[in-house]
Amino acid sequence: MLDFTRVNDSPTSCSHLTSIFPAAFTLPSSDGANELPILVVPSMNRLVSPSHRSFLSPSLLKNPILSRRCSLRFNAGSTLADTMSAGGFDDLKATFSVDVCRADGRPLNVPLIAPFTIASSSLDTVGNVAVRVELRGGGNGWGEAPVLPSVTVEDQHSALETVADICGFLVNRQPIVLGSLLTEINGLLPGHSFASVRAGIEMALIDAVANSINVPLWKLFGGASKSIVTDITIPIVAPNEAAKLAAKYKERGFSTLKLKVGKNLSSDVEVLKAIRIVHPDCSFILDANEGYTANEAIEVLEKLNEMGVTPALFEQPVHRDNWEGLHHVTQVAKGKYGVSVAADESCRSLEDAKRIIEGNLAHVINIKLAKLGVLGALDVIQVARAAGTKLMIGGMVETRLAMGFAGHLAAGLGCFNGFFCLLASHVGTLTLIHLFYYQKIR
Repeated sequence: MLDFTRVNDSPTSCSHLTSIFPAAFTLPSSDGANELPILVVPSMNRLVSPSHRSFLSPSLLKNPILSRRCSLRFNAGSTLADTMSAGGFDDLKATFSVDVCRADGRPLNVPLIAPFTIASSSLDTVGNVAVRVELRGGGNGWGEAPVLPSVTVEDQHSALETVADICGFLVNRQPIVLGSLLTEINGLLPGHSFASVRAGIEMALIDAVANSINVPLWKLFGGASKSIVTDITIPIVAPNEAAKLAAKYKERGFSTLKLKVGKNLSSDVEVLKAIRIVHPDCSFILDANEGYTANEAIEVLEKLNEMGVTPALFEQPVHRDNWEGLHHVTQVAKGKYGVSVAADESCRSLEDAKRIIEGNLAHVINIKLAKLGVLGALDVIQVARAAGTKLMIGGMVETRLAMGFAGHLAAGLGCFNGFFCLLASHVGTLTLIHLFYYQKIR
């Protein structure tokens, strides 16, 4: 269970940057001095927060990852505005005057233990951008702009340049209420082309404001819960390696595995068979990352059906722009096999979300801050909830900066009710945290 309750804070700058990447590394400051350490730990079973910033409790570093279910309490019929009630984020946007005295971006380069492979890409190094904002009245905030070639438009170089421009704007901007400032940033960084950088800037500003008033982010976003539950993801690997990972995760208590598929249909089926041998009672979530054709996606479901396996969810089975194929798979998957389909890469804007909802193109929408931005994500969440469309929240190849923020958002809103998933490499220790908070289909 990932728990965002308050514990004793540390005066050390950036203690919330503790990571579970495989090798120690530092996050350089903008002036090259006072490099900030990123700690390395082998495993974890919960996240805690000193105020809202996620970090790993030292007492937990020797413990294995455990998966436990918890009940998130929220009013399922409430609107997003109701969830973020009086004194919450909406009020803060309207009343808090932001005066930035310092802001900068810096490279966030982290090698992975082993390549992390999905249908659309394979990475052995993370090359993101960290964003730091300091308010004149006190309060520091951190954000992260992830760079993933198959999803984000920005590369690290362009992201650093854009972050530098926006940071200069923030420092020179006269004090302005938070909501208006976030609106201006959305105007300067519009659409999906700047979504990742926009998300990093938004995270850092909201983080700084929340720190300045000493309010945890999960509480700022509604306070529905201060904890979430984990699943774990297996990347595309050979069947024997997948079986080893599944056996290890079974021992650690995981009952649901998210499997990356979509690169080779036959190999995917063999991986599923291998996992079933060592973990016969586990639930599956399949994530094809656009890798299949519509016919291949349905063929996979048919083969699983013959094995007696019904996935809990089938995520992004076809290419993001194959709307007809997505609709076809969605109809067949639910009607013939009882499987819900999620749109991930196909939902990169509010307009995409409306198209998915109005056309019944998927049962679930995956919210990712790096493809929508924070405000954009909240807009999609509001539309989806109003329409009764299920929600999940996911991440990409991100560090604890972006994942911690997304975790607090999910816990605070409480409208995702389901699973929290960790991405892992196939070499011994976790390489990175991946947030997968999936609303259980009833």
